[in-house]
Amino acid sequence: MRMSTSHCTIIAAIATFFLSAGSGSAAAETLPPYKDELFSRQNVLQTADGGAFEAIEYDEMRDINGRDQIPQKRAQQKYVSLAVRKQQQDETLSLNGRRVDLTRVGPTDNAQFTVIFIHGRDGDRRLGVNDYSFGGNFNRLKNLAVANGGVYYSPTVRTFDGEGVADIAELIRYASEKSDGRPVILSCASMGSQVCWGIARDAGSVKSLKGMVVMSGVTDPDFAKSAFYKAKLPLWFVHGSRDPVYAAAGQQAFFEKLHEAKYPAHFTLFQNGNHGTPIRMIDWRRVLNWILAS
Repeated sequence: MRMSTSHCTIIAAIATFFLSAGSGSAAAETLPPYKDELFSRQNVLQTADGGAFEAIEYDEMRDINGRDQIPQKRAQQKYVSLAVRKQQQDETLSLNGRRVDLTRVGPTDNAQFTVIFIHGRDGDRRLGVNDYSFGGNFNRLKNLAVANGGVYYSPTVRTFDGEGVADIAELIRYASEKSDGRPVILSCASMGSQVCWGIARDAGSVKSLKGMVVMSGVTDPDFAKSAFYKAKLPLWFVHGSRDPVYAAAGQQAFFEKLHEAKYPAHFTLFQNGNHGTPIRMIDWRRVLNWILAS
């Protein structure tokens, strides 16, 4: 693997160049900077696979203790902007007879894009809209969505089997219809990744999707048979190297097979990161821009 000591700001500048060099529609969908000085300045330790793989430095003393007013519970105020709460609403949707409890942040209709976050075991809709947990990273995501005409959904997933997949399939259909077919991005964390892989097999959902993000998740040995794979939709993995729940090595090997097959995938590994590190450290603006421009 090739080594690099470049900082993420350099990589972001390169990425911006290529995004602006693309089609007019892709460039128009690019999300402008939002608190990048707090969230995007990450030290890249290693890159490989033409930049598709990157290892980023993670330090708990800096990235938790130095970022949180109360470690792991409350981010410092500068990381959080609460005006977005005016656009936030708890809802229960009835979608083809399926009940979906969720929190919506942003407009119900005509959103420019949609982001859906799927929590892991023991979570619910509150996790994905907590402004102060995970270093304020969900608050940044909410603000990125609303400031750019998008909508963000954080649903409660009742089960991580076929029933849960069916619920989210209906939510994807609903979000796509409400936004006149504009991009829908599905992001899944931990055990919630099982929902992502289930959705990947549902051809109807795939038609409405723009891409997926899998954080600290499981692998899917049958992914190459899925409708998502056949559509060659972009997929971004984020993992911590010291994840005790789902080992990073398995997910990285999965990514490498996709890369060898020239599949549009990206892998971010946080060196010394744990299971919750990707949710705290993912650079949402960079990831969303890559998917929206793909």
